[in-house]
Amino acid sequence: DFQFIHSLPGEKYLIKGNHDYWWNSRAKMDAYLEANGLTSLHILHNSAVQAEGMALCGTRGWLFEKGEAHDQKILAREAARLQMSIDAARDMQGERVVFLHYPPVYADETSEEIVAVLKKNGIRRCYYGHIHSTGCAYALNGNYEGIEFRLISSDFLRFSPIKIQQIVDF
Repeated sequence: DFQFIHSLPGEKYLIKGNHDYWWNSRAKMDAYLEANGLTSLHILHNSAVQAEGMALCGTRGWLFEKGEAHDQKILAREAARLQMSIDAARDMQGERVVFLHYPPVYADETSEEIVAVLKKNGIRRCYYGHIHSTGCAYALNGNYEGIEFRLISSDFLRFSPIKIQQIVDF
């Protein structure tokens, strides 16, 4: 799979999902990619990278379970990681664009902690995955509180990658 993705044109930035149990750490993934000559693949994990006039920020995020104490702890940690990622883009040029695995808004649920970080930092675009199959009908592809959200899971895109482009007004 990595060889196929590497063969596609352009630089690709990967973010960890909930089924990526084989991915132990960013350092190990970076070493694996380098050892296998996968030079167009890069890990975006609680960090930021300058790419094509934008500052790409990313972390996993978390689901918004109703009242589970362990989920609230993880959600607070993921909101902090998102802030760390956005902070890492502080000196980068262009729009800060956020990528998450989990959707911050889905159906009638909202991860207020994640949305608050996005709003506080003036983020205007957020791309996310995680949602598949019939669940895609409930995914937000549009504006919520001034932020444009887009589902980019593989099956939703019919396994055809999209290019995220710089907005000219930045």
